[in-house]
Parts: sequence; C-alpha cells; structure tokens
Amino acid sequence: MARPVIGIIGNAYMLHDEYPVHAGGTMNSAAIAEVSECIPFIVPSDPSYVSVPDLLEVCDGFLFTGGRPNVHPEEYGEPETPAHGEFDRARDAVSLSLIRACVERGQPFFGVCRGFQEVNVAMGGTLYPEIRDLPGRMNHRMPPDGTLEEKFELRHAVRFSDAGVFHRLIGAQEVMTNTLHGQGIKTEGDRIVIDGHAPDGTPEAIYIEGAPGFTLSVQWHPEYNAAADPVSRKLFSAFGDAARMWATQGRAQAARVA
Repeated sequence: MARPVIGIIGNAYMLHDEYPVHAGGTMNSAAIAEVSECIPFIVPSDPSYVSVPDLLEVCDGFLFTGGRPNVHPEEYGEPETPAHGEFDRARDAVSLSLIRACVERGQPFFGVCRGFQEVNVAMGGTLYPEIRDLPGRMNHRMPPDGTLEEKFELRHAVRFSDAGVFHRLIGAQEVMTNTLHGQGIKTEGDRIVIDGHAPDGTPEAIYIEGAPGFTLSVQWHPEYNAAADPVSRKLFSAFGDAARMWATQGRAQAARVA
C-alpha cells in the first residue's frame, strides 16, 4: 500500500525580500515522513491556486502548521488592531473552509500553533490578540534570542483532562511542552473541547466533539524533534494511523455517501 499523502499547509514568504514563495518548515515534513510515516505534500495556501474539493481528493489528511501571520480578526467578528500583528488572508480562505470540510467528511487533520487557532476560529471561536497582556498569564512567545534548540526547549507543563482524549493517547496527564505563540483561545468554537491547559489557564489541547475523524490540535510545536520526543511521537503516530485508516476505508465510505 502506498503511504497516505498529508497536505502540509504552507505559508507565504518573500525569499530574499523579492521572490514570493509558499513554504513549509523541514521539521514539519520530517515529522510527517518519519513519525506519521506518510508522504509530506506542501500546499500553496491560496485559493487562486487550489480549491478545497481538489485538496480533499488529493490528500488523505492535513497538517495545519504554525506561522508568523495570525488569523484575521474579521474571521471571528472583531476589528483589526495593531496587537493582532501580521495576516495572511489567502491562507485564512483555504484553511478555515478546509477544516470545516474535513470535520464534515471525517477526514483527519492535526492543528499546530496557528493551526490550533484556525481550528477554533473555523468552528466559530474567537482569539485573544496577545495573551501576555492578560492579567495572570505568562509570556508564551518564542524567546527572541538564542539557538533553535533554546527557542524550542520545553518551557511549561500542559495538564490534560483526567481520562480525556489526550490523557489516554499520551499515557500521562501532564507533559512538558515548548511554547512559541502570542495569541490564544478567547472563546471556544462550537463543539470545541478544551482538553489541556497551561498552568496559567491558557488552552493548549483541543479536539472537536462528535467529529468522525482525527481532529486533535495543540498550541505548542510538537513537530520539533518529533522522532525523539515521546509526546510528539505519540501524536504524530496517531495522526499517521488515522490517515492510513482514511486512505483504506474512509475515502471509499465518503465516495459512497456522495
């Protein structure tokens, strides 16, 4: 059997300040190829080039990655402010619709950092523009200096709901994670279950209640050192298993329903 294809949602960048590209981090591809044991496929996240129906047919699952731009607040009914940072409206247009389509079809996806936030917004939730400005919250942003290892080091605990989905999958109720985000969930979307929190109460792990497919999403970056980190390995392995299940059974069932 051919390995399932995982669409890795790309981000728009300007290479050498003049050449526009869609790109994905190597660590995302490595996690999908080496841990999920699937084929990584970078998706140009712009509706000018791809459509949601085409992506659903080409890919068996999707990794909604992190990225510097934030989901535009208009997507959750709030005005834009300087605190909301940079945006990528083209990615918003692809990702939010794609997430909703996957939920309906039961097609697996895994949300990471910005992807975690996209899942919440796609289901009708809202975001805080800057968590560190909230009373009692810690600074979840990436350290501005240091090596890559220092920026992605494990910095705080995440505690999962007792006997919840993440607790059962990972085999521990509390784990240590990295943290490289500024925004976070303000109100959860329809059917969003918050299954893990940081010590300051920030939501860190979610899934969609009643969804027929894999919908786990995390606010941290498990793709970093995924093959060696035991928490990351379990998450990406489970995602790969879900993609294989979709490729062998779910896709045929979806075709019969259609």
